[in-house]
Amino acid sequence: MKSNKNLTATLNDLLSDELTAISQYMVHSEMCDNWGYEKLHKAIEKRAKEEMNHAEWLVKRILFLGGMPVVSKLNRMKIGKDVSEMVSNGHESELEAIRAYNAAIGLAGELSDQGTADLLTSILKMEEEHAHWAEIQKTQIEQMGLENYLANQTEGGAN
Repeated sequence: MKSNKNLTATLNDLLSDELTAISQYMVHSEMCDNWGYEKLHKAIEKRAKEEMNHAEWLVKRILFLGGMPVVSKLNRMKIGKDVSEMVSNGHESELEAIRAYNAAIGLAGELSDQGTADLLTSILKMEEEHAHWAEIQKTQIEQMGLENYLANQTEGGAN
């Protein structure tokens, strides 16, 4: 199936975003593991795996549309130096992803490509869940203080 070149380029841009997110989340997850924040490590690792699914789905769609996936392009990663910065950087990245997916859904709609629009809508909903998770973490840090929040992120911490 042949695709519009602009749509294929847009899907490749989204793929770059997802590949960058995988790397950023993976580094943040391992940093949390290194610091002993096991619950946060697992939660962020889960985000990395979900972003990996998004990348896989985009690759499949690009190939289906007759394009060539570009997997060698990463955007600048925003690696946090501490947990607060990690959560904020992840939140910013998710909000950027939401804007990008909404724009791409609009383009797919203009081109009457419902299959691509449906895929992008599914990913968008997951990105919104990621942003909401980050908002919850930011609120918890603000309300309970960073030290109490981090105490809850260790294996022995409260749920």
